[in-house]
Amino acid sequence: MSENKPEQKKEKIRIFMLGGLDEDGKNMICVEVDQKIYIIEAGIKFPDAKESLGIEYIIQDFTYLIEHKENIAGIIITHGHDDVMGALPHLLKQVKADIYTSPLAAKEITKMLKKEKISGVRIHVVKRHDQKRIAKRKVIFFPITHAYPGAFGVAISTSQGYVVYSGEFIENYNDLDDNYRGNLTIGAKLGKEGVLVLMQESKGAERSGHTSPNHQVTKAFDQILDLNHDTRIFVSVYTQSVYRIQEIIDCCIKHDRKLILYTKELQERMNGLKQIGYKIPEHILANVNEIDKIKDVVVLISGQGRPLFTLMSNIANDEVPNINIRPEDLIVIATPIIPGVEKVFKNMENDIYKRGGRLVLLDKNVLSMHPSKEDLKMMLFLTRPKYYIPVKGEYRMLCANAEIAAEMGIASDHIIILDNGQVAQFEDEKLVSVKMEMQLHDTMIDGKENWDMAGVVLKDREILSTDGVMILAIGIDSKTKKIINGPDVQSRGLIYLKDSQYITNDVAKIMEETIKDNVKNKTYDNLETRQEIRDKVAKYLFKQTAKRPMVLPVILEINQ
Repeated sequence: MSENKPEQKKEKIRIFMLGGLDEDGKNMICVEVDQKIYIIEAGIKFPDAKESLGIEYIIQDFTYLIEHKENIAGIIITHGHDDVMGALPHLLKQVKADIYTSPLAAKEITKMLKKEKISGVRIHVVKRHDQKRIAKRKVIFFPITHAYPGAFGVAISTSQGYVVYSGEFIENYNDLDDNYRGNLTIGAKLGKEGVLVLMQESKGAERSGHTSPNHQVTKAFDQILDLNHDTRIFVSVYTQSVYRIQEIIDCCIKHDRKLILYTKELQERMNGLKQIGYKIPEHILANVNEIDKIKDVVVLISGQGRPLFTLMSNIANDEVPNINIRPEDLIVIATPIIPGVEKVFKNMENDIYKRGGRLVLLDKNVLSMHPSKEDLKMMLFLTRPKYYIPVKGEYRMLCANAEIAAEMGIASDHIIILDNGQVAQFEDEKLVSVKMEMQLHDTMIDGKENWDMAGVVLKDREILSTDGVMILAIGIDSKTKKIINGPDVQSRGLIYLKDSQYITNDVAKIMEETIKDNVKNKTYDNLETRQEIRDKVAKYLFKQTAKRPMVLPVILEINQ
């Protein structure tokens, strides 16, 4: 590793996050060195089940990046999980920039861009020990152990020292597979050359000790296979939890159990793994149409978030064509219950138990592959940073991470807990300001391309779900403006019409009188009159019902 030489005499370094702070997901770290912006990760967040109101997921506010798109040096994707790269299509439709990522993630991103018809983006594959020049600046990629093969941390060279993000790593000396083997000695080399800022994730900061070996399910799944020789076993796992998928497959190989890769996305994932060197013996694999024929088969079912648990519920209820659940079957949940899926998971549990099924939660005492306290301390010890910024996690986790840095001897004024949109600026190796420069708004994604930056659609759904809707329709002559039919009043989720006929009559009267008055005063305009009706009816309904429903007046102007 070459000496870290100054590239410019007076650099300004600005570090800020557009997501991932005081929340779970939506991760995006931005390192701006003399106006060149290095984006590290572009993930999504799943909404809370009670507050989703049809929202599929949430992404960052890209306003700053769009305004400075000519300054974007590149987008660095450390691994292939949704909370790290799920927002890429939305970002790349607004700005074009080169992507730097691992081999398997590169294949996933290529498919993603093809599906979304995004062109003009180059994808650079990062090898396990790699060093590249991005916007004429040295960037070092160092291998780490995570739940996704080829994951890495990143160090950006500056004249003030390295800006390092350690990645979602764990310290694990048992895994010798090169796709997962970390090399934390690079941290010590960076420390010798000088680290200005170290950023580490906070999701596991409240856990004592090391994460390894408590991240593995091999021992528990081995035991399940030993105790259930002649049993069909259905295993649910997140498609992106590649490490866990490989653990389960390796157990099946060890026990010589037939294996069915049930979902198409899982089959595609295995094709991707095959290209980076991971293969399953052909005699182990069976076809989907053999599920009911092999008594001791293991059926591996993958998915992501709520759809996975919905699929498991459908399987338990015999609502899937090629699977007929039997009382002796065993259902194994090998996935953690991530925020936003709790309600769907509970429904799935209920469905399985109602059918008399057997259920095992394999993930109950298994740690997610994020650094715990001793892992974080080790990286701090190796890199010896001047400043420390906790990233990724809810606020209490950020605080727990900050306390770890304090225990390692970093002064409190050199530990920086930021909010999304707050900028830490460094000059001459010193922190010169921490300003809140960006007022960020979550971007709600509903389906494929229905963006809603201001949250208007979400607000409408909230009103519909709590206070209901009232629709008023009337027909008038297009020339004379005289009422020729109606008004017709319909409501949903507001009142029980049989018991509140007087409200319907009063609302119809308000509509008629407003139109007649405006025509008489020669102030009638279709749009403005509808707005006036909406306001008057809304005030009336609030007085009568204490609710604020969505009011939709319709005035049809008919040519007779």
